[in-house]
Amino acid sequence: MVRRIAAVLAVILAMSLLIIGKEAPAQSKALPYWASLSKDEARMRVGPSLDYPSNWVYRRRDLPVRVVQVHGNWRKIVDESGTEGWMHVRLLSDTPTAMVAVEEGHVYRKKGGTGGLAYRVQKGVVGRVSECSGGWCLFDMGGKNGYIEAASLWGAVR
Repeated sequence: MVRRIAAVLAVILAMSLLIIGKEAPAQSKALPYWASLSKDEARMRVGPSLDYPSNWVYRRRDLPVRVVQVHGNWRKIVDESGTEGWMHVRLLSDTPTAMVAVEEGHVYRKKGGTGGLAYRVQKGVVGRVSECSGGWCLFDMGGKNGYIEAASLWGAVR
C-alpha cells in the first residue's frame, strides 16, 4: 500500500514538473514578421516580463506592428514611429493590418485605381488588408472597403 501511494505521488510530481517547466511553443515564423494588436488596450514593456514597467499603452485594436525578436511568450515589437518594446504574445494577432502612411490615401472601388473613388482616408487610419498584389491591397476599415496602393500603407503589405 505504501509503495502504491509513493508511486502515485511520484507520477503526480513528475507530471507537475512537466507542466510547470513546459517551455513556450517554438517560434515557427521567420523574423521579422508582421502582427497586429488583438486587444483594445495593450501595454508595451521595456523588457520581456511583467516585472518590467510599461513604457507605452496602445489603445487601438488592429494596429500593425513589426515583430523583431522572440523571448518565450514575449515579442519585441516596433511600431510605425520606430518605438520598440516588448509585448506578451496574447496581445498580438496574425490578422494582416496596415496603417495609412500618407497624408491622404485614396481608396478605389476596383484594383488599379479604377471604378471610381470609394473614399479618402487620412494618415494614421488603420484597416485590415487582404488580396495584396500588383501594388494594390483590399483595405477594410470597419466594413468600408476598397483598393488602396500598397505604397500608401505601413504594415502587412510588404
